[in-house]
Amino acid sequence: MRLDDEAESTNYEVRSGGGGFGLPIGLAFGRGGIGCGGIVVLGILALVMGINPLSLIGVATEGQMQQGPADTRPGGGSGEAGEKSPVQSTSLKILGSTERVWGKIFEASGSRYEPTILAFYPGNTQSGCGAAQSAAGPFYCPADKRIYLDTSFFDELSTRFGAPGDFAQAYVIAHEVGHHIQDLEGRLAQVRQQQARLSEGQSNALQVKVELQADCYAGVWAANTKGVIEPGDIEEGLRAAAAVGDDTLQKASQGVVVPEGFTHGSAADRQKWLKKGLDSGDPRMCDTFGGA
Repeated sequence: MRLDDEAESTNYEVRSGGGGFGLPIGLAFGRGGIGCGGIVVLGILALVMGINPLSLIGVATEGQMQQGPADTRPGGGSGEAGEKSPVQSTSLKILGSTERVWGKIFEASGSRYEPTILAFYPGNTQSGCGAAQSAAGPFYCPADKRIYLDTSFFDELSTRFGAPGDFAQAYVIAHEVGHHIQDLEGRLAQVRQQQARLSEGQSNALQVKVELQADCYAGVWAANTKGVIEPGDIEEGLRAAAAVGDDTLQKASQGVVVPEGFTHGSAADRQKWLKKGLDSGDPRMCDTFGGA
């Protein structure tokens, strides 16, 4: 990716870590509860770029918003943010690019884009959706409009999932921004309301549609960048999408694929919807809820 000319977003904060808490094994959550095995599976599935696993099972809501740790250093002129690491700087250039692209798309439709905030943290912290842990991977929290990212995840993406490269990292961030777009559109609130009335299998199927649309939105962003994408970048993104497909992760973790347990989509579907966004550059083509 050619990021030298990209301006960094000022919508970020750096957290010192600490203050989080582990996911309590065996504690019952949501409808019917979930035991140790379910928590392990959720942890693995949440290691990809989706919503906090607590929100997937109906625990994290706006009514449970918690304050983050006191040692939070904002960017954007709101205080001294300290020296950023190279990976943080790259992440903020990618975030800045998404802000410019989505700003133009929203403006063209007669509305105004409100950016998300990228919260960097090491290890663990508190989010508006509960505990944030690096083991759960990056996620978007609709309760406080933030993307939570421990950048060590990018090392996992490269070494464990075989998806290295800066565009693979960009895909992660653009996917989470896609969830923010869904939040601004009111889609996430609609889905939460629908999931409350559905069976577990039906709820999972609806969640897959949420994740695939975020993949498509990531593709829309990439299609609308100017002079950023280089040869080989698209292939990096498609490899990353396949690496974090539910079937890929399930087979690696438990040796079998259980489609009714999908919450993010198969490798093929994730690639399909990312490519649809890349090919069209049009968010209207990302209707995973009614599209083929």
